[in-house]
Amino acid sequence: MSTQAPRSETAARGLFDLTGKVALITGSTRGIGLGIAKQFAAHGARVVVSSRKPDACEAARGAIVEAGGEAIAVPCNIGQKDQLQALVERTLAEWGQIDVLVCNAAVNPYFGPMSGISDEAFDKILGSNVRSNLWLCNMVLPQMAKSGGGSVILLSSIAGLKGTKLLGAYGISKAADSQLARNLAVEWGSKNVRANCIAPGIIRTDFAKALYENPKAYEMVLKTYPLGRLGEVEDVAGVAVMLASDAGAFITGQTIVVDGGTTVGGFE
Repeated sequence: MSTQAPRSETAARGLFDLTGKVALITGSTRGIGLGIAKQFAAHGARVVVSSRKPDACEAARGAIVEAGGEAIAVPCNIGQKDQLQALVERTLAEWGQIDVLVCNAAVNPYFGPMSGISDEAFDKILGSNVRSNLWLCNMVLPQMAKSGGGSVILLSSIAGLKGTKLLGAYGISKAADSQLARNLAVEWGSKNVRANCIAPGIIRTDFAKALYENPKAYEMVLKTYPLGRLGEVEDVAGVAVMLASDAGAFITGQTIVVDGGTTVGGFE
Protein backbone atom coordinates (compact mmCIF):
# COMPACT_ATOMS: atom_id res chain seq x y z
CA MET A 1 0.00 0.00 0.00
CA SER A 2 1.27 3.44 -0.87
CA THR A 3 2.35 5.68 2.02
CA GLN A 4 1.77 8.85 0.02
CA ALA A 5 -0.40 11.48 1.66
CA PRO A 6 -3.81 12.20 0.07
CA ARG A 7 -3.63 14.59 -2.87
CA SER A 8 -5.57 17.22 -0.91
CA GLU A 9 -2.83 17.27 1.72
CA THR A 10 -0.03 17.50 -0.81
CA ALA A 11 -1.81 20.36 -2.56
CA ALA A 12 -2.07 22.20 0.75
CA ARG A 13 1.69 22.09 1.34
CA GLY A 14 2.71 22.52 -2.30
CA LEU A 15 3.15 20.04 -5.11
CA PHE A 16 6.89 20.70 -5.28
CA ASP A 17 7.58 20.22 -1.57
CA LEU A 18 10.26 17.59 -0.81
CA THR A 19 10.11 17.89 2.98
CA GLY A 20 10.76 14.55 4.63
CA LYS A 21 12.31 12.95 1.55
CA VAL A 22 15.85 11.62 1.33
CA ALA A 23 17.56 12.17 -2.02
CA LEU A 24 20.73 10.37 -3.11
CA ILE A 25 22.48 12.12 -6.01
CA THR A 26 25.61 10.81 -7.73
CA GLY A 27 28.05 13.22 -9.34
CA SER A 28 26.66 16.01 -7.19
CA THR A 29 29.71 18.12 -6.37
CA ARG A 30 29.57 20.34 -9.45
CA GLY A 31 27.54 21.24 -12.51
CA ILE A 32 24.08 19.78 -12.98
CA GLY A 33 24.41 17.35 -10.09
CA LEU A 34 25.28 20.07 -7.60
CA GLY A 35 22.49 22.27 -8.95
CA ILE A 36 19.99 19.47 -8.39
CA ALA A 37 21.32 18.82 -4.89
CA LYS A 38 20.98 22.49 -3.95
CA GLN A 39 17.44 22.74 -5.30
CA PHE A 40 16.36 19.52 -3.59
CA ALA A 41 17.68 20.84 -0.28
CA ALA A 42 15.98 24.20 -0.87
CA HIS A 43 12.70 22.34 -1.35
CA GLY A 44 13.11 20.47 1.93
CA ALA A 45 14.88 17.22 1.06
CA ARG A 46 17.74 15.69 3.01
CA VAL A 47 20.48 15.30 0.43
CA VAL A 48 23.31 12.80 0.02
CA VAL A 49 26.15 14.43 -1.91
CA SER A 50 28.48 12.03 -3.70
CA SER A 51 31.37 11.99 -6.17
CA ARG A 52 34.83 10.45 -6.29
CA LYS A 53 36.74 13.17 -4.39
CA PRO A 54 36.16 13.51 -0.62
CA ASP A 55 37.19 17.18 -0.53
CA ALA A 56 34.74 18.07 -3.29
CA CYS A 57 31.97 16.17 -1.50
CA GLU A 58 32.61 18.00 1.74
CA ALA A 59 32.71 21.39 -0.02
CA ALA A 60 29.35 20.74 -1.69
CA ARG A 61 27.84 19.53 1.57
CA GLY A 62 29.11 22.64 3.32
CA ALA A 63 27.56 24.93 0.71
CA ILE A 64 24.18 23.24 1.09
CA VAL A 65 24.27 23.37 4.89
CA GLU A 66 25.39 27.01 4.86
CA ALA A 67 22.34 27.81 2.73
CA GLY A 68 20.08 26.22 5.35
CA GLY A 69 19.77 22.73 3.87
CA GLU A 70 20.50 19.32 5.32
CA ALA A 71 23.12 17.10 3.68
CA ILE A 72 25.75 14.45 4.21
CA ALA A 73 28.79 13.72 2.03
CA VAL A 74 29.65 10.17 0.94
CA PRO A 75 32.49 9.79 -1.59
CA CYS A 76 31.98 7.05 -4.16
CA ASN A 77 33.41 5.86 -7.47
CA ILE A 78 30.37 4.72 -9.47
CA GLY A 79 32.51 2.25 -11.40
CA GLN A 80 33.10 0.23 -8.23
CA LYS A 81 30.14 -1.91 -7.21
CA ASP A 82 31.29 -2.25 -3.61
CA GLN A 83 31.55 1.53 -3.27
CA LEU A 84 28.01 1.96 -4.59
CA GLN A 85 26.77 -0.57 -2.04
CA ALA A 86 28.60 1.30 0.71
CA LEU A 87 27.00 4.55 -0.48
CA VAL A 88 23.52 3.03 -0.19
CA GLU A 89 24.24 1.44 3.19
CA ARG A 90 25.64 4.68 4.62
CA THR A 91 22.55 6.58 3.47
CA LEU A 92 20.18 4.03 5.00
CA ALA A 93 22.20 3.96 8.22
CA GLU A 94 22.08 7.76 8.46
CA TRP A 95 18.49 8.44 7.42
CA GLY A 96 16.75 5.07 7.13
CA GLN A 97 15.34 5.52 3.63
CA ILE A 98 15.95 6.66 0.06
CA ASP A 99 12.96 8.33 -1.56
CA VAL A 100 14.66 9.87 -4.58
CA LEU A 101 17.61 8.49 -6.53
CA VAL A 102 19.35 10.68 -9.11
CA CYS A 103 21.91 8.92 -11.31
CA ASN A 104 23.85 11.88 -12.64
CA ALA A 105 27.51 10.80 -12.59
CA ALA A 106 28.85 9.85 -16.01
CA VAL A 107 32.06 9.77 -18.01
CA ASN A 108 33.16 10.47 -21.58
CA PRO A 109 36.85 9.63 -22.04
CA TYR A 110 36.68 9.75 -25.85
CA PHE A 111 35.78 12.57 -28.23
CA GLY A 112 35.76 11.63 -31.92
CA PRO A 113 34.25 9.26 -34.49
CA MET A 114 33.31 5.78 -33.29
CA SER A 115 35.65 4.28 -35.88
CA GLY A 116 38.54 5.40 -33.69
CA ILE A 117 37.33 4.45 -30.23
CA SER A 118 39.26 1.81 -28.28
CA ASP A 119 37.57 -1.16 -26.67
CA GLU A 120 38.69 0.13 -23.29
CA ALA A 121 37.09 3.55 -23.78
CA PHE A 122 33.85 2.04 -25.10
CA ASP A 123 33.65 -0.37 -22.17
CA LYS A 124 34.33 2.45 -19.70
CA ILE A 125 31.55 4.63 -21.16
CA LEU A 126 28.96 1.84 -21.13
CA GLY A 127 30.09 0.56 -17.75
CA SER A 128 30.02 3.90 -15.97
CA ASN A 129 27.03 5.47 -17.72
CA VAL A 130 24.69 2.47 -17.91
CA ARG A 131 25.81 -0.54 -15.89
CA SER A 132 26.57 1.48 -12.75
CA ASN A 133 23.08 3.01 -12.95
CA LEU A 134 21.57 -0.47 -13.12
CA TRP A 135 23.69 -1.57 -10.17
CA LEU A 136 22.57 1.39 -8.09
CA CYS A 137 18.91 1.04 -9.02
CA ASN A 138 18.97 -2.65 -8.10
CA MET A 139 20.44 -1.72 -4.72
CA VAL A 140 17.96 1.08 -3.98
CA LEU A 141 14.62 0.21 -5.57
CA PRO A 142 13.66 -2.78 -3.38
CA GLN A 143 13.90 -0.56 -0.28
CA MET A 144 12.13 2.27 -2.10
CA ALA A 145 9.26 -0.05 -3.04
CA LYS A 146 9.01 -1.44 0.49
CA SER A 147 8.73 2.12 1.83
CA GLY A 148 5.75 2.89 -0.39
CA GLY A 149 7.37 4.26 -3.54
CA GLY A 150 9.73 6.89 -4.82
CA SER A 151 11.34 8.46 -7.84
CA VAL A 152 14.38 7.51 -9.92
CA ILE A 153 15.85 10.15 -12.22
CA LEU A 154 18.52 9.27 -14.76
CA LEU A 155 20.46 12.04 -16.49
CA SER A 156 20.46 11.30 -20.20
CA SER A 157 21.36 13.75 -22.99
CA ILE A 158 20.12 14.94 -26.35
CA ALA A 159 23.18 13.07 -27.64
CA GLY A 160 21.08 9.96 -27.04
CA LEU A 161 18.29 11.27 -29.27
CA LYS A 162 20.18 12.21 -32.43
CA GLY A 163 23.22 11.16 -34.38
CA THR A 164 26.55 12.77 -33.62
CA LYS A 165 29.95 12.65 -35.31
CA LEU A 166 32.01 13.14 -32.16
CA LEU A 167 29.98 11.79 -29.21
CA GLY A 168 28.72 8.51 -30.63
CA ALA A 169 29.60 6.15 -27.79
CA TYR A 170 28.44 8.64 -25.19
CA GLY A 171 25.19 9.01 -27.14
CA ILE A 172 24.69 5.25 -27.17
CA SER A 173 25.07 5.16 -23.39
CA LYS A 174 22.56 7.97 -22.94
CA ALA A 175 20.04 6.31 -25.26
CA ALA A 176 20.46 3.18 -23.14
CA ASP A 177 19.68 5.18 -20.01
CA SER A 178 16.35 6.22 -21.53
CA GLN A 179 15.53 2.57 -22.18
CA LEU A 180 16.63 1.70 -18.66
CA ALA A 181 14.14 4.23 -17.31
CA ARG A 182 11.35 2.72 -19.41
CA ASN A 183 12.16 -0.78 -18.19
CA LEU A 184 12.34 0.32 -14.57
CA ALA A 185 9.03 2.14 -14.93
CA VAL A 186 7.34 -1.05 -16.12
CA GLU A 187 9.01 -3.36 -13.61
CA TRP A 188 8.47 -1.19 -10.54
CA GLY A 189 5.37 0.85 -11.34
CA SER A 190 3.06 -1.42 -9.35
CA LYS A 191 5.13 -0.54 -6.26
CA ASN A 192 4.63 3.21 -6.86
CA VAL A 193 8.23 3.64 -8.00
CA ARG A 194 8.58 6.05 -10.93
CA ALA A 195 11.58 6.17 -13.26
CA ASN A 196 12.33 8.94 -15.75
CA CYS A 197 15.18 10.54 -17.68
CA ILE A 198 16.13 14.15 -18.20
CA ALA A 199 17.92 14.82 -21.49
CA PRO A 200 19.65 18.22 -21.38
CA GLY A 201 21.02 20.12 -24.30
CA ILE A 202 24.13 22.23 -23.83
CA ILE A 203 24.14 23.51 -20.24
CA ARG A 204 26.47 26.25 -19.04
CA THR A 205 28.80 24.10 -16.93
CA ASP A 206 32.55 23.39 -16.89
CA PHE A 207 31.86 20.48 -19.27
CA ALA A 208 30.77 22.93 -21.98
CA LYS A 209 33.11 25.81 -21.08
CA ALA A 210 35.31 25.32 -24.14
CA LEU A 211 32.26 25.89 -26.31
CA TYR A 212 30.72 28.97 -24.75
CA GLU A 213 34.09 30.66 -24.16
CA ASN A 214 34.79 30.49 -27.90
CA PRO A 215 32.83 33.44 -29.38
CA LYS A 216 32.61 32.01 -32.90
CA ALA A 217 31.52 28.54 -31.79
CA TYR A 218 29.12 30.02 -29.26
CA GLU A 219 27.43 32.18 -31.90
CA MET A 220 27.03 29.22 -34.24
CA VAL A 221 25.50 27.03 -31.55
CA LEU A 222 23.05 29.71 -30.44
CA LYS A 223 21.59 29.75 -33.94
CA THR A 224 20.32 26.22 -33.34
CA TYR A 225 18.58 27.15 -30.07
CA PRO A 226 15.12 28.72 -30.64
CA LEU A 227 15.24 30.31 -27.18
CA GLY A 228 18.47 32.03 -28.14
CA ARG A 229 20.50 30.92 -25.14
CA LEU A 230 22.25 27.94 -23.62
CA GLY A 231 20.75 26.16 -20.65
CA GLU A 232 21.56 26.95 -17.06
CA VAL A 233 21.93 24.38 -14.30
CA GLU A 234 18.68 25.62 -12.74
CA ASP A 235 16.81 24.76 -15.95
CA VAL A 236 17.60 21.09 -15.38
CA ALA A 237 17.30 21.21 -11.59
CA GLY A 238 13.75 22.56 -11.83
CA VAL A 239 12.65 19.57 -13.89
CA ALA A 240 14.36 17.23 -11.41
CA VAL A 241 12.43 18.82 -8.52
CA MET A 242 9.20 18.27 -10.44
CA LEU A 243 10.00 14.61 -11.11
CA ALA A 244 11.03 14.01 -7.50
CA SER A 245 7.93 15.62 -6.01
CA ASP A 246 4.18 15.10 -6.08
CA ALA A 247 4.07 17.44 -9.08
CA GLY A 248 5.42 14.51 -11.14
CA ALA A 249 3.35 11.79 -9.48
CA PHE A 250 1.79 10.59 -12.76
CA ILE A 251 4.93 10.75 -14.90
CA THR A 252 6.99 7.60 -15.41
CA GLY A 253 9.02 5.97 -18.15
CA GLN A 254 9.59 9.28 -19.92
CA THR A 255 12.60 11.19 -21.22
CA ILE A 256 12.02 14.89 -20.70
CA VAL A 257 14.11 17.00 -23.05
CA VAL A 258 15.51 20.24 -21.60
CA ASP A 259 17.28 21.81 -24.54
CA GLY A 260 15.85 25.23 -25.38
CA GLY A 261 14.26 23.70 -28.47
CA THR A 262 17.44 22.75 -30.30
CA THR A 263 16.25 19.23 -31.18
CA VAL A 264 13.24 20.74 -32.96
CA GLY A 265 15.01 23.83 -34.28
CA GLY A 266 17.62 24.36 -36.95
CA PHE A 267 20.02 26.80 -38.48
CA GLU A 268 18.66 30.13 -39.66
